[in-house]
Amino acid sequence: MRRTTPAALTAALLAAGLSPLVLSAPASAALAKHYDDFNGDGYRDLAYSNMISGSRGEGEDFWGGAVRVVYGTAQGLDTSRTRLVHQDSAGVPGTGEDDDQFGSSLASGDLNKDGYADLVVGNNSEKVGSSAYRGTVTVVWGSRTGLSGGTDLAPKSGARMYFGSDLAVGDFTGDGSPDLAVIGGSEAWLYRGPFTKTGRTGTVSKIDKPAWNSAALAAGKVDGDGRTDLVVLGVQFYGSRIKERAWFLKGTASGLAPGPAKTLGDANKGLDPEAVIGDFDKNGYGDIALGLPGLNGDKGAVTVWRGTSAGPSGSTTYTQNTSGVPGTAAAGDLFGRSLSAADANGDGYADLAVGVPGEDGGGGRNSQGGVTVFRGGSGGLSGARSSWIPQTVQGPAAAEAYFGYAVRLRDLNRDGRADLTIGSNEGGVLLPGTSTVPTATGATVLPEFGSNLID
Repeated sequence: MRRTTPAALTAALLAAGLSPLVLSAPASAALAKHYDDFNGDGYRDLAYSNMISGSRGEGEDFWGGAVRVVYGTAQGLDTSRTRLVHQDSAGVPGTGEDDDQFGSSLASGDLNKDGYADLVVGNNSEKVGSSAYRGTVTVVWGSRTGLSGGTDLAPKSGARMYFGSDLAVGDFTGDGSPDLAVIGGSEAWLYRGPFTKTGRTGTVSKIDKPAWNSAALAAGKVDGDGRTDLVVLGVQFYGSRIKERAWFLKGTASGLAPGPAKTLGDANKGLDPEAVIGDFDKNGYGDIALGLPGLNGDKGAVTVWRGTSAGPSGSTTYTQNTSGVPGTAAAGDLFGRSLSAADANGDGYADLAVGVPGEDGGGGRNSQGGVTVFRGGSGGLSGARSSWIPQTVQGPAAAEAYFGYAVRLRDLNRDGRADLTIGSNEGGVLLPGTSTVPTATGATVLPEFGSNLID
């Protein structure tokens, strides 16, 4: 799923392209237990775009973006042991340039099935040859010592514009080999696994429907059949009308099968939707949470499209005016700007973190921001089971902090409770999961936090 900076709250898309794909792994190796465990030690790791494209740091010169990886341990993230990856890193294809955005999108999975998760990095503004904004997608390989080296994914001819605008990894066919969905040229593309470092991959096919432009992706299990399903966010043209829609595609043995689509609103109103999948009522079917930050004058909303054995059906919408939800909906709040789902309190129900980066604080602190956490439970999400996490868990109250422009829920220390990563203009912070909601007690400040978080 894409992540955008506060600057991108107003706009920005870029891209560029690249050479052939390469990947490798012993066929006998077991698939990595966690799709984000890059060194295979059993703990999830965290990847995010590093602060300020074009800066210099840690004795390494880099231009055009970089990704920082912080490795997980039994005590949580080890911020003393990080890895900075960019296009001038040894073995990573390409050369960093001022206008690049290496890390504009991030995803991960054990693509070559060697027991180590691999990092997939989009750089959708890279110029390749004479082609401006062609975009590239680079796979950086996991190993016992962490991420090292990389290879580029070859775009199909129709994808050679803003290639890598968004990424999603999942076993959509259920054959045990992770597949990769990529947006390029306003189209979604399915790269079938397995991948090898010699440049081989499975078939590549376009994910398309009439009069449709793709913009963002979310992967997860919706219908309970064990295969990963895909949600594509985009716009569809109806004569002179343009609608923003969410399109469900069911994972099948032969690939992704088109399913129902849900209209979210008029595209000219700029809803800028996000999506994430989680089983909020623990019925065995993943629910699709759709963030609509641009709804009603940027007040925002979150719509949950409920999962069933036949795919998504029926929905409920939440705003800051929903009973029990903290705050009051106001223009510019951007409720739903970012979303993440996982079990934060260990009760077996997926919970939902909702970024509200435009929320104003007291004392004239405009766009201070915050995060609403909805706890899952019987019947799904409820305003009565929601809590507010203010920007002040990170430090002194600050105007235009945009706290919550990026969020991620994942269990990084294997205690059965997902920890919450939150991004803002003041940097990034990790709040440990508890039996209720993530807490500032024992919070970890993330070094050189930029903007985008791995899914």
